[in-house]
Amino acid sequence: MPSTDVVVVLPGIMGSTLGLRQGDTPASEKMIWALDAGAIWRGATGLGPSIKDFALPGGIGDAHPGDGIEPVGLMPDLHVIPGIWTPVRGYTDLPAQLRTLGYDEAKGNLVLFPYDWRLSNRYNGARLGTVVEPVLERWRSQGGEYAAARLVFVCHSMGGLVARWYIERCGGAELTRKLITLGTPWRGACAAVEQLVNGVHKGIGPISVDLTAFARSLPSLHQLMPEYACVDTGSDFAKTTEVSLPGVDAGMVADAMAFHTALQDAERARGAAALDCTHMLVGTRQPTATTVRISGASAQTCPDFHGQNDFGDGTVPLAGSVGLGEQLDTNRIVRIADNHSNLQGNAAVLDEITEILAARPTRPRLLAPVELRVGVPTLVLSTSELRVDVAVVDSTAPRPEGLTVVVRDERGRTVAGAELKVVRGAATAVFEELPAGLHTVTVAGPRGAGVQPVTAATLVWATSARR
Repeated sequence: MPSTDVVVVLPGIMGSTLGLRQGDTPASEKMIWALDAGAIWRGATGLGPSIKDFALPGGIGDAHPGDGIEPVGLMPDLHVIPGIWTPVRGYTDLPAQLRTLGYDEAKGNLVLFPYDWRLSNRYNGARLGTVVEPVLERWRSQGGEYAAARLVFVCHSMGGLVARWYIERCGGAELTRKLITLGTPWRGACAAVEQLVNGVHKGIGPISVDLTAFARSLPSLHQLMPEYACVDTGSDFAKTTEVSLPGVDAGMVADAMAFHTALQDAERARGAAALDCTHMLVGTRQPTATTVRISGASAQTCPDFHGQNDFGDGTVPLAGSVGLGEQLDTNRIVRIADNHSNLQGNAAVLDEITEILAARPTRPRLLAPVELRVGVPTLVLSTSELRVDVAVVDSTAPRPEGLTVVVRDERGRTVAGAELKVVRGAATAVFEELPAGLHTVTVAGPRGAGVQPVTAATLVWATSARR
């Protein structure tokens, strides 16, 4: 029997479709960031209306620019803007799982919260309250067992930062029963530093426009940077506010770090109450940037911190994924060996969410004993090869037999595949002449082989602007 609470789903950065409202014409009639056959390509090549045309003005802070852009819905499938975060699967499986538990928009106990991911997480956190509180009030008005209903947030990636701001800084704590985060960068991710410093320039495949100005205008992307000391100075590690990041606005960096500090101070003040309502589901075992070194005008990431590699989910390092002052070996997190792009659709993650939400105990599937580490580039040219590197995490585990790697396009169709032969705990597959588009790469074993599958996303760029 489902809970009497209201569940709210928040996607990560780029996980909400955006449209342009013009007069009486709703935003849904003119989409500028949406998944259709070619929208992502137009967005990066400058063909037609594009998200690139809606960079935010300098000094925007926590305000809305009044440019007519409005959130419309959750991205249903794979999505990415090259050089701004990483490719991510859509948000179809998670709401579908929640509906099987009795949560549904039509009933009034499920809210799918799209937001303008360009804007500050402070702005979106405040807006979250204006959407969910009226829904909760209507749900409670049924009386009886519903009168004491509260909010449960299920958040992927940056969506967790939005929910945290609402809970801690906008009065949401009194109305919240649970906060469930999937791969949320509680303390930030070095991928954001690399992307802001290095920019997104012309010359990557068919890209005919420079997306750097757009990326550097986003308060949200700055708020994804690590608040921990991540910049390798050669003698020690410094925070982003203690060094100069080439091309990046120091004021936006300082404001982003103040965002993290304000959240942490509020959570620390609530103490056990903040800890007890939080469930952190964390991706692990994947090659992940943890620190960064600035060299001239560029940034190079490194997976090590003081000589130790803690890995992460391929985007968010373990050092950035554990919040509330917890240590990396805390028993308060659930570790899933999978990629950031797939956590919201990972079967074991959905089982964990089911157990957290369901009124009756459930038996989640056991995590397989053989865990894999899968390295997949986030961007390759269609004229280049796609290399998939696989390693068995525990060298003492039995050598897995029958491992396969399957590449699927954005519609789920298989476009390539190969069997993997593990030698000394590692295997590699190379694919050539893949079709252009967004793809998922899944490494798995045969049913019953005890292998935990890992899925990553990659973008194959055409060598021509035309598909």
